Amino acid sequence: MLSARFATAVLCGVFLIVMTGCACRGTGRSAYRTDASAAAAPEEAEARTFRFVYGATITELGPGEKVRVWLPVARSTSEQDVTLVTVEVPGPCRETVEKTYGNPVLYFEATADENGQVPILVEYLVKRNEIVRGFGEPAGAEEHELFLGPSSMVPVDGSTLEALVGDQPPQGEDLAKARALYDAIGVRMRYDKPAGEPWGRGDARWACDARFGNCTDFHSVFIAACRDLNIPAKFEIGFPIPADQGAGEVGGYHCWAKFLSDDRWVAVDISEADKHPEMADYYFGNLTPDRVVFTTGRDLRLDPAPQAGPVNFLIYPYVEVDGRPHTSFIKGFRFQDVE
Repeated sequence: MLSARFATAVLCGVFLIVMTGCACRGTGRSAYRTDASAAAAPEEAEARTFRFVYGATITELGPGEKVRVWLPVARSTSEQDVTLVTVEVPGPCRETVEKTYGNPVLYFEATADENGQVPILVEYLVKRNEIVRGFGEPAGAEEHELFLGPSSMVPVDGSTLEALVGDQPPQGEDLAKARALYDAIGVRMRYDKPAGEPWGRGDARWACDARFGNCTDFHSVFIAACRDLNIPAKFEIGFPIPADQGAGEVGGYHCWAKFLSDDRWVAVDISEADKHPEMADYYFGNLTPDRVVFTTGRDLRLDPAPQAGPVNFLIYPYVEVDGRPHTSFIKGFRFQDVE
């Protein structure tokens, strides 16, 4: 069953969920600070309000073939206010909760249409706040242990730290140690996604050896090295919102990491710093509001459980056909600023 936050109706064979709520007003846009020393107090931080459409079409199915589908759900946090406006999927869906990190998930089962496709459309209204260094969200007591352990592709055995800094681990307070790791990854790795290479899985060992990858790879190395130093660190994934447009398509996901310092989460975006070196200081502790987060963590234990087991991370639709993952789909992610 869906929670009481949702009002539901059936329309033209599509299960439509409508969530009522207040629209947020956006603030004006301005240039972001490019160094941490100029970081603003929270009341001076940037904010951005936009509509985000999580659109996708599952493809390459046989007509009438049955699928199981899990979708990530954006939720409100201290960094974003989210209103779920509509959900359109070809069948009843229900809200579930992922079992390790508490991520909300929409689950449904459907039958492919005559073209062998299953369409998905979920619309959100989002007000996203800039994250400012020194004013991160406080950590709960249970998060310390939760974000110190390994996952299948993020080992915590000292190997990542040794590969990154050799036999001279960083010294000082956790903030200084994390900055040393941030800088070391910036020197060691480059943002690159060559065809035929296994980038994008968030395999910390592979990425540290290969010295390239996408955002998932950069931040997996950082998280593994932080945990090797007994610094809790976590993975967040969502979508980037183009800063120089008022509306348009969103080509794919983006992720970043956070670590604990003085019981507050500090955000880093090392892959963006690699692509924009002039903002390297800014992206240690600060994040622009040009994003929306959907899920946290790795090796997700979805409910109901997929037959293939835990999911590495969840941002695109996770689909199973006859108990096997099915990855063919067409992206339809898009956004529009709200003034």
